[in-house]
Amino acid sequence: MGVEVVTDEVVTAAQEGDPDALRIVYRALAPAVAGYLRTKGVTDPEAVTSDVFLAVFAQLGRVRGGADGLRRLTFSIAHARMVDDHRARERRPVNVPYDPQDDRRVVESAEDSAHANSATDQVLEILDLLPDDQREVLTLRIVADLSVGQVAEIMGRSVGAVKQLQRRALIAVRQALAERQVTL
Repeated sequence: MGVEVVTDEVVTAAQEGDPDALRIVYRALAPAVAGYLRTKGVTDPEAVTSDVFLAVFAQLGRVRGGADGLRRLTFSIAHARMVDDHRARERRPVNVPYDPQDDRRVVESAEDSAHANSATDQVLEILDLLPDDQREVLTLRIVADLSVGQVAEIMGRSVGAVKQLQRRALIAVRQALAERQVTL
């Protein structure tokens, strides 16, 4: 199975209800959405990713701009769901005890898990050094792979402001690495 790519033709087919096109849309965009939500600290990124795509598929008929329009819509919804998740946790935190009998996941090796957690921790450590707006820009640009224009639209900022935030964030990351505040 090759890498799934959302093209304007795939978007048109998905709007017409083609199951293969819907599958391509999900497989191509879901990993980036889940990554975005994970870096933003969403409690259950997989569940919220599913919720994002339920909303996206419900609004497919209104998508304009082909593949770019679909990415914009998808990450706008993901951003809104992330904000909802944070607000919900602020109102009433929910702690669910772990029950091994309910866990149906296949367990990966401890080594793979440790490497993945280490890499994620390092990225989060770097992002934690940045102010919220700079962190948001880098997350949307790098993890979600959105254009400067798309990030500006999602954040409600000008393209110039997003470019400036990205530039400042990258300088801060470079400086933190140079000063060895963060280990890689």
